[in-house]
Amino acid sequence: MNATPAPIHETEQDRTALTDTVTRFARTEIAPHVDAWDAAGEFPRSLYRRAADLGLLGLGYPEQYGGTPASYQLRLPLWRALSRHGASGGVLASLLSHNIGLPPVLAHGSDAVRAEVIPPVLAGEQIAALAITEPGGGSDVAQLRTTARREGDDYIVNGEKVFITSGMRADWITVAVRTGEAGSKGSAGISMLLVPGHSARLSRTRLDKMGWLCSDTAHLRFDNVRVPARYLLGSEGEGFRIIMGNFNGERFGLAASALGFAEACYDEALAWARQRKTFGAALVEHQVIRHKLVDMQMRIQSTAAWCESVAAQADAGRTGPEWVANVCMLKNHATQTMQFCADQAVQILGGMGFMRGTVSERIYREVKVMMIGGGAEEIMKDLAARQLAIL
Repeated sequence: MNATPAPIHETEQDRTALTDTVTRFARTEIAPHVDAWDAAGEFPRSLYRRAADLGLLGLGYPEQYGGTPASYQLRLPLWRALSRHGASGGVLASLLSHNIGLPPVLAHGSDAVRAEVIPPVLAGEQIAALAITEPGGGSDVAQLRTTARREGDDYIVNGEKVFITSGMRADWITVAVRTGEAGSKGSAGISMLLVPGHSARLSRTRLDKMGWLCSDTAHLRFDNVRVPARYLLGSEGEGFRIIMGNFNGERFGLAASALGFAEACYDEALAWARQRKTFGAALVEHQVIRHKLVDMQMRIQSTAAWCESVAAQADAGRTGPEWVANVCMLKNHATQTMQFCADQAVQILGGMGFMRGTVSERIYREVKVMMIGGGAEEIMKDLAARQLAIL
């Protein structure tokens, strides 16, 4: 999501209150049900409405659309606490998929389109998703092949998208398409088009995954799908710039979420180490276990401090190349922290860590998608190098 200036009334008390609200919501509405939702392969649509009633879906959006303007520093507790206490990447990914699907609509849609689309999504009545990745390419966005050909007052869309979060249930899908001349290549011919989920000749296939089991992930196929031209976001050819700007907010959200998941693993490992006895003593009394927990905290605290710093920079308007590089490096650091903490937690839990039903086992399976989604580690390093003028 694009950075918004911090409202002058935001205080530390606001952050504490938001953290408390999200924590209660996650502990009561999510955590007790995650295993059942994973087994079912989805969570109830009613969860969107309950989150919306607390103002969680609208955080960071204008009041005129039913949102609450918020700084990055105020939004950070949402991602962090929801991950720590809900402990489900699947719930997080789908429940907040609008935060990657709606920003292009907010920034580049017409007044009429914004008024039509944003309010029902923030109210939890409809679901928004983003569709960039294609079967033939992931991080190389400039090579996408899905086309949108103008025909009168419509665009005719043909192509495929894959690994689309909320793709099965989305009512609105923000799609990257190629509107340039036939056979055009590169970033110049890319545009962003908002596709209604009920569009004829749009088909969806559910994908099975290693983790995020209760988040629907879809393969989308567009077979001469007719989309009103008024759903073009911005102008033709502006899509690549829109996509790159949208990635920054997504990557920060992934980093903040990875921090929360790392904390969830630490919480479970510490509780287990205190109550589990081996050789006549609690696990935590063994030096090797204490050192594992300290190593987890080292990484958690460094990640938390970096998240706070990057959020403060964004709120101050310092979002140039250095900030973009920091976001890329932070995403890598945070997901590596999550990976380390998940691995150490499973090791501390021993056999129980290998069993379904533990937080650490679930998060262990979800680590890799966090390290790949929104830009793989290797892409993040190369982009950071370019922003820092290393290359």
